[in-house]
Amino acid sequence: MRRAAIRGSAVIAAVAVPVLVWIVTVPLLGHRLRVEGPPSLEIRVGTVIVLALAAALAGWALLAALERLTRHGRTVWTVAALVTLAGSFVLLTGPMATATRTSLALMHLGLAAVLIPGMTRAPAARERRS
Repeated sequence: MRRAAIRGSAVIAAVAVPVLVWIVTVPLLGHRLRVEGPPSLEIRVGTVIVLALAAALAGWALLAALERLTRHGRTVWTVAALVTLAGSFVLLTGPMATATRTSLALMHLGLAAVLIPGMTRAPAARERRS
């Protein structure tokens, strides 16, 4: 399988995981994902899709750039991805219900759990040429 196809599949899966968490949380369990405060924000499935897709595509773009700039691109990207994941939990410190915080944490972890190995397991450009 080509590198772009593997990474494209990782992006799709990385979007699907948070959407599945949203589906279980909102329609199935009946909990509203809502961040309180001025302004209050209700997290809808469209928001989940757009943000997960943006994060996954930004990650892919950064990885592609790093692979061109350095032979340690994957290592640098993996560290950056893990730091970004850790930093994303700062967003979960705001005023929200425990169920919302838990669901959002699962979305962040799920996206990272799929995207990081999915992006790094694809063959690098230099590896494919040999």
